[in-house]
Amino acid sequence: MTRPRLLDLFCKAGGATRGYQLAGFHVTGVDIDPQPNYCGDAFVQADALDFPLDGFDAIHASPPCQGYSRMRHLPWLRDREYPLLIDPVRERLQAAGVPWAIENVEDAPLQRAAGLFGVHGVLLCGGMFGLPIYRHRPFESSVQMPQPQHRRHEHVIQRGRMLGGRADVSRGITTWQQEGGVGDHMGNIDRARRAMGIDWMTRDELSQAIPPAYTEWIGGHLLAAIRIPTR
Repeated sequence: MTRPRLLDLFCKAGGATRGYQLAGFHVTGVDIDPQPNYCGDAFVQADALDFPLDGFDAIHASPPCQGYSRMRHLPWLRDREYPLLIDPVRERLQAAGVPWAIENVEDAPLQRAAGLFGVHGVLLCGGMFGLPIYRHRPFESSVQMPQPQHRRHEHVIQRGRMLGGRADVSRGITTWQQEGGVGDHMGNIDRARRAMGIDWMTRDELSQAIPPAYTEWIGGHLLAAIRIPTR
């Protein structure tokens, strides 16, 4: 049986791609930069803002996050300008007429719950999937999906150090949950790969990736929406 086709825009090395493959999609990745470690079924080096969207059953997009990241407030980054692409990307996906999802960092202007005009949102965390990593990521989608239960965090990282004790999720901490001090600085590449469920990326690629478990879950809901059998 032919797998439904999903387009992964701004794909990088394919953390989101692998999850959609596990969900049952044939995935074509698009990125403006070469991606020699890309794990998908097909790759096209092109600008995601004008790449043709026809011919796909679903679309995912992870626009550059630097303009929305909390890191932009650091003194040495305040004067830098970054592209803010969520709005134009959303407009393109809505016009495509197929199920879609957009992923970004916590402070990005993405829907966090069911909203007007058929747009829905959820926040995903590695703890929801039994992963030893937090890495909060909101997803906005044309498809309705339930918000998974978000358990209290057992560890937090502050200033690059692992601290014991619990942290309320409302503090907005995004970090690794990994005993031994592995944080967002990616101090141990092998441990980071295991935590993410990714074994093909470099350190820099991992720092920009999301765990495939997130999009495997999202992909299940996209598949249900397009009603295409995968077996």
